Amino acid sequence: MKVTVCKSSLSGNISVPGSKSHTIRACIFAAMAEGVSHIRNPLPSADCLSAARCIKEFGAAVEMTEDNSVWTIRGAGSHMHLPSNVLDVGNSGSTLYFMAPIAAVFDGWSIFTGDESIRTRPVSHVVDVLRQMGAEAYISRPSCDAPPLLINGPAHAGKVVTDGRLSQYISGVMMAASRLEGRTDIELTEPKEIPYLHMTRLWLESLGIPVEMDSECTHISVTGPHLFSSFDRTIPSDWEAVAFPLVAAVLTDSDIVIEHIDGSGSQGDEAIISILQDLGADIEWDHDAEQLHVRGGCKARGSARLSVPNGITYRVNCAGFPDAVPILCVAACFTEGTFIIEDIGVCRRKETDRIAVMYAELQKVGVDIEEGSDYIVIHGHSPLCADGSRNPAFTLRGGETDSHGDHRVAMSLAVLGLALGDITVTGAECCAVSFPDFFTSMSTIGAVFK
Repeated sequence: MKVTVCKSSLSGNISVPGSKSHTIRACIFAAMAEGVSHIRNPLPSADCLSAARCIKEFGAAVEMTEDNSVWTIRGAGSHMHLPSNVLDVGNSGSTLYFMAPIAAVFDGWSIFTGDESIRTRPVSHVVDVLRQMGAEAYISRPSCDAPPLLINGPAHAGKVVTDGRLSQYISGVMMAASRLEGRTDIELTEPKEIPYLHMTRLWLESLGIPVEMDSECTHISVTGPHLFSSFDRTIPSDWEAVAFPLVAAVLTDSDIVIEHIDGSGSQGDEAIISILQDLGADIEWDHDAEQLHVRGGCKARGSARLSVPNGITYRVNCAGFPDAVPILCVAACFTEGTFIIEDIGVCRRKETDRIAVMYAELQKVGVDIEEGSDYIVIHGHSPLCADGSRNPAFTLRGGETDSHGDHRVAMSLAVLGLALGDITVTGAECCAVSFPDFFTSMSTIGAVFK
């Protein structure tokens, strides 16, 4: 699908979907539980539906209401078994990395594959960890570090050492460890995406599973075996999705309220609030009402101009929330000053190489951008001078861009179009991976798409 995005002003209230990270974890823990669990406000995106489909192969049963407001999962519990079929995870890296260690708990072979994108995602780190746990693990294609992935269990509790730059398989090991006899010690030499590991810890502890984790996530211990009961949970809103209407409103003449904001602190991407406020964005967070009130452009209280603090280079370490990198790149394009997004090497191993993709796509519209192995530098300009007049240094232009099949890239480029105008996004249908109604929802507050 090709979408042309027009410059827009936004107003009104908008809600974003439930958290993808929480929804997938909820599906897996519900499948592992004894009894019937109810998951309310799940995200019915392609990735979460892949997780719901895959847990059936372990013995769980899944029912969904017509409006997808509640998913009911009858857990396999003590009867959870080796997957009964090849596991096709679709485009869901989380499902792949979470469920591969769980499959290794069982005696016998499991096979993991997915769509074209998944069949380029690295799995050698998963193979190494599973072998340390006593399972067999193989990549099916010689000289290709990607699925199909073959696993022969059972794995055993013990000590594993890995770098941990990708957090998802570490969460998978933590989940699997709850089914193993004894204590599993995980030593991470270079942990990244730490908020996601804390999210998994909170889930495990809420289900009564003993977890030890130091503040830097260099040492994690999980003791099992531990069967747990079913649960009834409401999935909080997705901060990764909140970022798109949030930045869109900041960059345009807008006044919006984003509702049902998660204030639990379980999602690292909420850091985007403080970053945008550092740049001068007008954002109010009413924790009691669970709302963000965002004013941008001529609607902002105070200056309508974003700039790096004190006119110096502004650095953001995104190791803990790398999925925010594409939308932060867009915000930086409209900010006066040099904006450096660093410690993001993991972004080269997501759905796409997001560093290379954002570099290529933003160059098309005239952004002064540099890329490094694990960083992006954007020399941005506000459309306005400090006195409110038009800034002649702001020379960005419209054009045709490509999502490269990456949902976060597609939505970020759409936000770019709302602020700049005349941006065409090719492959925009991939938004369904994490925000199925993105274009419809944004249209309700005034975004214009063709």
